[in-house]
Amino acid sequence: MKEIILASASPRRKELLEQLHIPFSVSPSIVEEKIEGIATPADIVMLLALQKANDIAQKHKNAVVIGADTIVTYDGKILGKPHTEKEAHSMLRLLSGNIHEVYTGVAIVCDEEQLTFYERTEVTFYELTDEEIYDYIESGEPMDKAGAYGIQGLGAEFVKKINGDYFSVVGLPIARLKRHLKSIELL
Repeated sequence: MKEIILASASPRRKELLEQLHIPFSVSPSIVEEKIEGIATPADIVMLLALQKANDIAQKHKNAVVIGADTIVTYDGKILGKPHTEKEAHSMLRLLSGNIHEVYTGVAIVCDEEQLTFYERTEVTFYELTDEEIYDYIESGEPMDKAGAYGIQGLGAEFVKKINGDYFSVVGLPIARLKRHLKSIELL
């Protein structure tokens, strides 16, 4: 079996990939993300995942490299990682009581072959009070998360329901990833 490399520094993605019980190493990509002229959130996450996977694949010939990227959208607007507490508050206020989408794109690169796919999951939030939002921001958790929350952490208490793949919201749709790895005979 070829060496499998996860091109991500995300501890959440590492933990999810570990659940598949396949040996892999981690080599985070530091490629500059470029998304000029990309129209849809699905296209954006697949392109960014591919950029990350290709960055690491160039350094590790004959390895299977997995790249991933996640974005949150609400009302057609992409909500990235907040840079300030004020920005985190603004994002959480937008999501409060509403349905938003989480897109995770995955790229698998091996030699000259590339496979990309994405998952889209709808997440519904409860109505949030300012006190809940400020307490959550004070925890520090929202500051490194797309959309300013982590469904696998303290942000779970905001989630009323999801429609789609929970693991994709965390950052890596592991069931579909394993099926793709098997389909291209990499597992």
